[in-house]
Amino acid sequence: MPSLERACERGGSRELSAPRLRRDSPERAGLDAEELRHLVQEVHDLTTGEQPWAAGTVVVAGRGPVIAVEEAAGWAVRYTAYDAGTDRGVELPAEARVAMTVDTPFDLASLTKLFTAVAAVQQIERGTLGIDARVGAYLPEFTAAARHGITVRELLTHTSGLRPELPLYDYANDTERLARLRAETPVGVPGTYTYSDLNFLLLQFVLERITGRTLDVLIYEGITRPLGMLSTDFGPCPGAAATEDQRRPWAKADRGMVRGVVHDENAWALGGIAGHAGMFSTGRDLAVFCRTLLAGGSYGPARILGADFVELLLTPPGLGFAVDQPWFMGELAGRGAAGHTGFTGTSLVMDPQTDTFLILLANTVHPRRRRPDSRPRSAAATRIARAVRPVQR
Repeated sequence: MPSLERACERGGSRELSAPRLRRDSPERAGLDAEELRHLVQEVHDLTTGEQPWAAGTVVVAGRGPVIAVEEAAGWAVRYTAYDAGTDRGVELPAEARVAMTVDTPFDLASLTKLFTAVAAVQQIERGTLGIDARVGAYLPEFTAAARHGITVRELLTHTSGLRPELPLYDYANDTERLARLRAETPVGVPGTYTYSDLNFLLLQFVLERITGRTLDVLIYEGITRPLGMLSTDFGPCPGAAATEDQRRPWAKADRGMVRGVVHDENAWALGGIAGHAGMFSTGRDLAVFCRTLLAGGSYGPARILGADFVELLLTPPGLGFAVDQPWFMGELAGRGAAGHTGFTGTSLVMDPQTDTFLILLANTVHPRRRRPDSRPRSAAATRIARAVRPVQR
């Protein structure tokens, strides 16, 4: 793993610039056109049938500064409700449905964690946050985290021992929710991996304490505005793809068909801005995000991180990012690929070795959540891995 000392010495010492993304042919990108044709067809197939994998999908893929695939399929809004008796969605009339387009925003769900992680590493780069500092040094009122010596690195790597989530949505107000978070003790062994939304909620509080700014402002000022990601922000986002007819017993709250406000019940209970969920974005904007990290933290004239801090972010086990996970990265895994998935059906993966990226966005929870199935994500990533060819100059 790259040392923090080396990153601190070198990360801010050079200004990098990277070409902006452009749409071009697979050949110009160094990708096989036939593999990409199969990718597009398979992504369309995911939206067909009585119970499709997703009501709608958007796929964006490329290599270097070239977007070679940008395709939408299916519906952003297909159902008005879910019928538990028939286990089917109640379909809208054809004229009332909303077609998916490449510009449709999606509820990113846990892809939000990637932006929180970048915001944290920006503070590490600036020296205002210590990666191995104890959370209690910044948030002494979080007495349980302070008592157990949870560190910033443990939050970023899901090794704090905190449980996956808490039912914050069942508490009456923010005071009660905050009290519950402050009292939460680890249930696992610190240093061992347990994926937890609570890690990124605590990280949000740390970042807001040390900067005096809210997380949405930090991400806007430090990431999305300089990169020109104008379609990326916390909600509400009225034009977004619909998610779930959210009702008990399959969901954790009774909200009806959700569209344009965060799907995650805890993020919703916290007002829509949370370190673990709440952001909306488009395929094109996420391609810019991927391209920036693959280019060492720069995009056009903007630099959001030094190259060595990007390396720190993406080197196994990854800070916020999952690294080399075949279950959703397919054959891209095994050589340093990094990315994440989101509960609503979103995913992205980057392969620094071949300079490729794949964004697959889907509203798989429309009209209701089912057992997660990442085989289509893995298959799509494998198509990209097999498509890599020499770049045509």
